[in-house]
Amino acid sequence: MGGKKGNRTIAIGLMLFALWFGAGNLIFPASMGQAAGTNVWYAVAGFVITGVGLPLLGVLAMGYSGCSNLQELMNRVDKRYAIFFTVISYLAIGPAFAIPRTGTVSYEIAVRPLLDGGGSQPIMWAFLVLFFVFSWWLSINPAKLVDRIGKVLTPALLLTILALIVKSLITPMGVPQPPLPAYATATTALAQGAIDGYNTLDAIAAFVFAILVIEFVKEDGATTKEEITHEVFKAGGLAVSLLAFVYVFVAYLGAQSVQAISMQETGAPVLSMSAQILFGYGGALLLAVIVLLACLSTSIGLITSCAAYFHQLIGKTSYKNYVTIFTIASFAVATAGLKTIIVAAIPVLMFVYPLVVANIILTFTHNLFGGRRCVWVCSTIFTFIPALVTGLQTAKIPLGPIDAIFKGLPLHSLGMDWIPFLVAGFIVGLIYKAVVPDKKAETEEA
Repeated sequence: MGGKKGNRTIAIGLMLFALWFGAGNLIFPASMGQAAGTNVWYAVAGFVITGVGLPLLGVLAMGYSGCSNLQELMNRVDKRYAIFFTVISYLAIGPAFAIPRTGTVSYEIAVRPLLDGGGSQPIMWAFLVLFFVFSWWLSINPAKLVDRIGKVLTPALLLTILALIVKSLITPMGVPQPPLPAYATATTALAQGAIDGYNTLDAIAAFVFAILVIEFVKEDGATTKEEITHEVFKAGGLAVSLLAFVYVFVAYLGAQSVQAISMQETGAPVLSMSAQILFGYGGALLLAVIVLLACLSTSIGLITSCAAYFHQLIGKTSYKNYVTIFTIASFAVATAGLKTIIVAAIPVLMFVYPLVVANIILTFTHNLFGGRRCVWVCSTIFTFIPALVTGLQTAKIPLGPIDAIFKGLPLHSLGMDWIPFLVAGFIVGLIYKAVVPDKKAETEEA
């Protein structure tokens, strides 16, 4: 019985890895590796903090909270904010950015390099139709996610990656070159690597995917908060360990590729060209398998999660219809192309990510401050301000004197000026808690 449960935990962990590991997990480490050069290991360390550590903490936070979904967790701030933040999160990792990106990255890396003349828009559209029809079909019955993804797609994905790793170690393409200015020192490389880790969106997705993981561990007999957290930790630990392994390899592959293929604009050509150098035409086919499996897995997980949430939030139509709606919407956005999607996503990402980190910290410290709403509210408001400003600045929206003010703030040059705001908000919340009695019994069940 214990062995069967252990196998189930492994399957859940592999499923979670497959859901996380998609388009950005391939592109951004490769691009970062090229830019970081000889400082690649510092950059990887930063990338792992935000691209591995935070997703694991996000999954654990949801399990630890005892809440059944992200909106319920965010109710600790305010019911209206809960709906706002949850909807924004689901749209960001859903039809607005992440789901369309899975389709476009699949085309750019897995299909386009194999076509004479670099392909065309009609071919891209035809591929996207097939990609999203298949995603729709696999998303209709989410109960089979563990079997379809955890037991079939993920092992095949890992085997393909392993083959590429071995070949790159036997016949390296070159040695890391001097880093670009953003990665010039160990400190800046570490900070920039952490920012690069934001691009995966995995910490946002962690709160969403955690719902599936928690449901599965409950099915296996976990009942208490401690049991659920323990089982989630085991499955999540396996998933993020695999993520870290892949990130290290892909980043180093990017770092050693500059001599052979020179600097590339994005990680997509870095991967496709590197695979062709290492394996020839077969390398392009091998990479096609990796990308299709990774992106398809993520697409299925995101469509499933988005459909389930909006069906619960709005109702009015069936889960299957929501799957159809989000699949069609994702296809429509995907037709804009990969570059457009990436550029459009960054401002939203820079706004949402600091709030996600604040949520994780507040969830784990919830019991320490007695669950007082004032701490949640103050911390969130203080974090919301610099997050919004950063998002608007990233979108190139002029803010007048506000721009000048924020440029002078601590950590602004590293893109982390929201951190002192979060700390200040937390402290203000604690002071308010100490001064104002808890007359309305705001303490919530942890």
